[in-house]
Amino acid sequence: MIRIGHLSTFYHTSILMIARGTLGADAEWTLFATGPAIVDAFERSEIDLAYIGLPPAMIGIDRGVAVKCIAGGHAEGTVLIGTEKLKGFPEITDLQTILNQLKGLKIGVPGKGSIHDVIISEYLNQLNLEKEIEVINFKWADQILEEIHGARIQAAIGTPALAVAVMRYAKGNILYPPSRLWPWNPSYGICVKTDFLKKERREVERFLQFHEEATSFLRNRPREAAAIISDHVRVADEDFIMDTLSISPKYCAALTDEYISSAMGFVSVLKRLGYIKKEMTFDELFEPSLINSLHPEQDHY
Repeated sequence: MIRIGHLSTFYHTSILMIARGTLGADAEWTLFATGPAIVDAFERSEIDLAYIGLPPAMIGIDRGVAVKCIAGGHAEGTVLIGTEKLKGFPEITDLQTILNQLKGLKIGVPGKGSIHDVIISEYLNQLNLEKEIEVINFKWADQILEEIHGARIQAAIGTPALAVAVMRYAKGNILYPPSRLWPWNPSYGICVKTDFLKKERREVERFLQFHEEATSFLRNRPREAAAIISDHVRVADEDFIMDTLSISPKYCAALTDEYISSAMGFVSVLKRLGYIKKEMTFDELFEPSLINSLHPEQDHY
């Protein structure tokens, strides 16, 4: 039995694997609201493996949570979105000009310490806008949609699914696409407790085989995947899922140089912003041997 923590994100292979019954009774799946909540579950030894953005994992490692990233899953999964009154890319190509429109306004962001939170915090710091734009962290993305729809906040940063929801239900638009916001950012990876990896390496390898197959399914058969996911979650139709999958279609389990370099780039950012206390090395965060063996060919990002 492997205990797996996951998020509600449609393009994570977790939803597809659960819907298809991939691991059957050999897995216990637990849904969490945010990456930081998953880190807390790791710390309490409630889960063995999880889908998680790497900044929350780094924050956990910094405070002594013994986990490592053993595979990728998706790159560039953070999108800046806003109300229809705000102008964005490609009409405006400069991020500062786009963010300047939010001076005196509020931006909704998923959980404190999430990859989305770290990215927007870094840009607001770089552009000296920290005191000009109010950041409000929410536990669930649905709350962000409600706040934008109710005109209580004017912009948000989050997943492609949130972007599609804002566009569909709140007449919003993408202000800055994921490929430009933070190129190659590690949208999510597969992290595992180090003691579980040592004791159950074959079980982890088996999971990764299915995970890699699911990323291939998302890439090559997106319409079929969207139908399966929609039928399972029952809160979003097939077109909604398709739109979500197409915003940033970089699905693969490999740990590429670009993915790793982007992930390690968060280390100094997290330290400067006060999320972690010390620098982190590659070996403290990654253990790529299993996925390198399972995915020796060119990556598919």
